[in-house]
Amino acid sequence: MLSKTEEDYLKTLFHLVADDDESKAGTNQLATELSVKPASVNSMLKKLKDKQLVDYQKYGRLSLTSQGREAALRLIRKHRLWETFLYQSLGFSWDEVHEVAEQLEHVQSEKLIERLDRFLNFPETDPHGDPIPNAAGVMAAKPITTLAAVPIGCTCRITGVKDDSTLFLQYLNGLGLHLDARITVLDIIPFDQSMRIQTADHEWQVSDKFCRHIFVDIL
Repeated sequence: MLSKTEEDYLKTLFHLVADDDESKAGTNQLATELSVKPASVNSMLKKLKDKQLVDYQKYGRLSLTSQGREAALRLIRKHRLWETFLYQSLGFSWDEVHEVAEQLEHVQSEKLIERLDRFLNFPETDPHGDPIPNAAGVMAAKPITTLAAVPIGCTCRITGVKDDSTLFLQYLNGLGLHLDARITVLDIIPFDQSMRIQTADHEWQVSDKFCRHIFVDIL
């Protein structure tokens, strides 16, 4: 059985390795993500390597073994199922679920997680639009099209967020935006690539950074 700290390392490394920028999966980046000292990272990585969960050479790029990837996916599955339960069944908002799910994801009962999945009718995505790994550890690819790629005059549907931080989700709440919300691009400002958009009942001007953090399907 893995400790909470070991599970947190595996999950964080999984997300770093999954990033397109392969240079991010190093000890310094892992230390930054976990808010710990690089020396602590090196010590933990040695333990995880001894358990055959990571491939690790000092000062080299980090990667997960097949066993490490399976363990990380189990944790991600539990986290996203708990987020979905909190959102759908307990009335938590999408900016509240992450912190609580961080605690619940370390519950070890596989029977509980199987029943939770069944109770939720086997959801494929969580409240932020992120794919939920199934019981076999298979996870669909995340969406890749962002609002920044939508041409002027086109309408799109929000399918997910790249940034699921509380501040960003609360910002979206303030704009009245949520999963499945429709956005029409009215104009793109050449100077800074900011956009003027139309939502259900308002017009807004949003930054290029904002647009790159919203995943969409163009309708």
